[in-house]
Amino acid sequence: MHSDNSKISDVFKDLSFSEAEIEIIESVMFKIDLKKGIKIIKAGDTVKDMYFVLQGCLRAFHIDIHGKEHTVQFAIKGWWITDFTAFFTESKAIMDLEVLRDATIYRLSKDDREYMFSQIPATETFIRKKLENAYAAFQKRILRNLSQSASQRYVNFVKDFPNIEKNIKNYHIASYLGITTESLSRIRKEITRH
Repeated sequence: MHSDNSKISDVFKDLSFSEAEIEIIESVMFKIDLKKGIKIIKAGDTVKDMYFVLQGCLRAFHIDIHGKEHTVQFAIKGWWITDFTAFFTESKAIMDLEVLRDATIYRLSKDDREYMFSQIPATETFIRKKLENAYAAFQKRILRNLSQSASQRYVNFVKDFPNIEKNIKNYHIASYLGITTESLSRIRKEITRH
């Protein structure tokens, strides 16, 4: 086996590859360390990369015409993130992608991704399944936002992200839930009383 097999075990858990396949993966995925506060993508950018989070926390968010932030996705260890609309449709970014906690990520460009998929079909299946799960989670979240109270959405958020809440700002959580920070504080107080 190759001496540095970390990208394989970090990203493609439970898959095994030949020496040649490992070399391909290592040639297309680039490890990057990022400091808190860095924006990897800004609205209006061309988006050519997707990112796998090895450690840390990132968020994708949209700023509406009134200047209000709407957090669309958090990404923690083991998650993929980018402005997927721009990435898949080759349109300009509609979201910003920000590092919330110092992070180590793997960057995979669209061209390198296609090359890797063509050479190693198992990687395409693996990533497709990850993205299918993410899509299903997005639909569940939309339905929750349409049908559940803010308190129920917060409880689900804590279940979905048990280790994230203490590491990010309240306004990030509030913007993800579609509520104000004041409402978030009130909900937390109500929950601790029960």
